[in-house]
Amino acid sequence: MVREKVTVSTRTLQWKCVESRVDNKRLCYGRFILSPLIKGQADTIGIAMRRALLGEIEGTCITRAKSEKIPHEYSTIVGIQESVHEILMNLKEIGLRSNLYGTCGAFICARGPGYVTAQDIISPPSVEIVDNTQHIARLTEPIDLYGSYPIDAVFMPVRNANHSIHSYGNGNERQEILFLEIWTNGSLTPKEALHEASRNLIDLFIPFLHGEEETLHLEYNRHKGTLPPLTFHDRLAKLRKNKKERELKYIFIDQLELPPRIYNCLKRCNIHTLLDLLNKSQKDLMKIEDFRIEDVKQLLGILEKHFTID
Repeated sequence: MVREKVTVSTRTLQWKCVESRVDNKRLCYGRFILSPLIKGQADTIGIAMRRALLGEIEGTCITRAKSEKIPHEYSTIVGIQESVHEILMNLKEIGLRSNLYGTCGAFICARGPGYVTAQDIISPPSVEIVDNTQHIARLTEPIDLYGSYPIDAVFMPVRNANHSIHSYGNGNERQEILFLEIWTNGSLTPKEALHEASRNLIDLFIPFLHGEEETLHLEYNRHKGTLPPLTFHDRLAKLRKNKKERELKYIFIDQLELPPRIYNCLKRCNIHTLLDLLNKSQKDLMKIEDFRIEDVKQLLGILEKHFTID
């Protein structure tokens, strides 16, 4: 567990993690502060952040279990201690971590007698099990499972989020400190959840930053703009030469400080690292929904700034 003394800045708005701990593989806790805020701002931000944390953070979970010859999910099976319903509930609780969208298959390879745990799940390389010791069932004899039942899946990696406010100062100089507490299921850290929730909230306000005429102008010119003289891939050829492929694989786009909309567009297309980005041509990027020519130019400018690729 890490603790830091809370200090308040009276000049610039700052945030800090003041407490971080891992209670177990499936429960992480983080406590953050944001200050200084004028009266009323802390509650406004706190309510919005809590809603974003609990309702808009993407997660991965088991959505369906398949087998045969089981009449219904409340059946009991000879040779298994748990009922089918209890097994489904245990599968529902298994925490998963993945960077991919969509569905993929996995299966359990176990034979009784003995305990079946998350370690017995054989999943694709893109899916990581948070806690391999999670219990699924106890087999009292060799058996085969059959049937097909949906699981009431929970995609929310944030288990809980709270906010509180501390006021200080007198009269017109009264200010506030916002405290945010976040609990996650281990598939991501509280800090990662805070960053994702912040990006989601920022995206909601981006339309207000553009006037109506500018929005119409950009939409009209979306497919008519002039492309840079050299393709995106050609402009970055020097970067690929200067850095080994292994290095590019471990430079994540999160480190590039991209505008939220560009960042989210890339994430939706499973572009997570600089290597993923360099493997895309300018034409590929223009096929991304809501991705514009201006975004390509801005992205190239950011990369040139970070890696000096003239």
